[in-house]
Order: sequence, then structure tokens, then C-alpha cells
Amino acid sequence: MTGARGPTAHGAGGPEDPNGPGGPEDREGPEDREGSPPSRSGPAPAAFVRIDGTPLHVRVEGLGPVCLLTGGLGSSWFDWDLVVPFLTPYRTVVRFDRPGYGLSASEPADRPAPTAAGEAGRIRAVLDALGLPGRCTVAGHSLAGFHAEAFARLYPERTAGLVLVDGSVEPDPRPRPAPGLRDLAARTTAAAATAVAVPYLLGPTVRRTVARATTVRHEDLAPAPLVRRCYRTGRSLRALLRENTHYLDMAAELAALRRTAPLPAGLPVTVLAADDGLSGPRTEEWLAAQRGLADLLGAEYRRTAPAGHLLMFDRPDAVASAVLDTSRGPG
Repeated sequence: MTGARGPTAHGAGGPEDPNGPGGPEDREGPEDREGSPPSRSGPAPAAFVRIDGTPLHVRVEGLGPVCLLTGGLGSSWFDWDLVVPFLTPYRTVVRFDRPGYGLSASEPADRPAPTAAGEAGRIRAVLDALGLPGRCTVAGHSLAGFHAEAFARLYPERTAGLVLVDGSVEPDPRPRPAPGLRDLAARTTAAAATAVAVPYLLGPTVRRTVARATTVRHEDLAPAPLVRRCYRTGRSLRALLRENTHYLDMAAELAALRRTAPLPAGLPVTVLAADDGLSGPRTEEWLAAQRGLADLLGAEYRRTAPAGHLLMFDRPDAVASAVLDTSRGPG
């Protein structure tokens, strides 16, 4: 894999994106992680690395051991903006947009459907393209928890820690039939919707509605100009439909990996669960599933309340604490 205008470990190279911040590059000094982060010193420059021929948008900031933050279904780099200031005094923070999301280009139509192993390989390729060949703590939110765990299992020599931020849980997943036809249907649906301007007309509204429904704040804290720019595109709809279509396939793939590719001995793992404070059956069922995931992985279980599924908005300090504490472990 080769990088185009690739950033170094301590700052991104290449053209700066004038349309929005990706989080601060640094801050003046350590803060109490339960308090408010210091004011931002400016946006991190945007850069792009070419992975298998596809330009991917990356942001790199901070100093210290490397951690990589990867978002869930439909997420963009800026969904981590509130977390990054808590990390940059102590860690080199890497964020990237998967193909089609954020500022990243779409993959060519002939590329295979998303898989957990494929996304784990993409994480490794991004780190390699950035010139970061050592161990890395990987934090995955929601669906990207599958990707992060697959990375730890397939590339143990590159993994310093694993954090699952309200990660997806499927106790007994089975792959669905006809993956090729389902992928074609997802791409065809996205193309048809784009042809009549559905993403342009409704994409930002749908994004904001989902974000408001998955935070206890009931608001989308992402910058409005960036939401409009990134969610009016057909490529974002295509990426979302493809990942959603293959969700159960990835869950089944990871379940198989758990039987054949154990996590490295002594690897620090944290499962961070969101408790919305409603104490209803749905909340209790979700928290039980998160605790079960922690037990399965031999992980530390942390419950954060009140917080919705978008923990990065409701409790960025708790997310950062989990990453910092996990990456203090062995390796």
C-alpha cells in the first residue's frame, strides 16, 4: 500500500480541508478527564492516503503512543471531535473515513462486499501508509467494533489494546444467503436514489434525526456544514447500504474468527456500554448483551450513564478515559 500526500505520525500533510475542523492538533496541558477539555487550537489538516487505489481521508494529531478511532455505520471522522482533545496530549490519534464516508472516495464497483477481515486489513493499511508500523490501540464504535476486534485477532503483533464503544453484539449470527446479489441490490438502490437526488434532499436530515435519537442530549453536535457536505452524496448512501446489507455476514465472520484466531494473551480490552438511564427492558437487555460481550472477551466492563449510543457526543471524557486506560496495558 502506498500513501499519497501521507501525513507523518505527528501531523497531517497535504491540503487542509477548509470546510471543517477535525479536532485540535494539541492543547496546552493535561486536564482532569472528568472536566471540560481545553479550547481548541485549530483544526487538524486533512490528508489522503491511497489504499488499494482508493483515496481515503485521514486525520492525525497529538503525540505519544498511537490509537486509532473508527466509527460505526454511517459515521464520519468528525463524530469523534469531542473525544480527540482529551487524547492528544498523551496519544497520537488517527481517524479515517471508510470508503464513501466523510471525505473518502467510493471504492470501484467491482470491489468485493465489506467484510470484517477486509476492514481489519484496511486499518492496517492506513497505519502502514501513515508510517505507523508499531502497535496501536484500536477503538471501534458500534459496527466498527467488529472491525476493531477482527484487527486485534488477525494482527496481534500490531495491537496494543482494544476498546469497543457500545459495540455491536450478535450472540448467534448466521450469514445470509446470496451475498453477491444482496450487494448488487444495495448498490443498485443507492444509484437509483442518487439519480433522483434523494441523498441531496434527505441525507443531512436523516443523519441529524438518527443522531438526535441516539443521544441523551437529543441533538446532533456535528458541524452543520460538514453534515451537509458529507451526507448529501450518493457515495455515503451507497457505503451505508452496503455495510448494513452485510452486517450479519460480518457478525458471523467474527464469530468464526473467535474460534480460530484468539486475542493476544494479556491484551487489554475494554467494553464501554451506554446506559441511557431509562431502566426499561430494552436498556437492560442491551446492557446485559454488553456485559456478555465483555465476559466473552475477558474484557473490563464499563457502564456509562446517562449516555446514548453515540457515546462520543454524550460522554467524550468517558470514551477517552477508556482508550487511555486500555492503552496503558501490556504490549
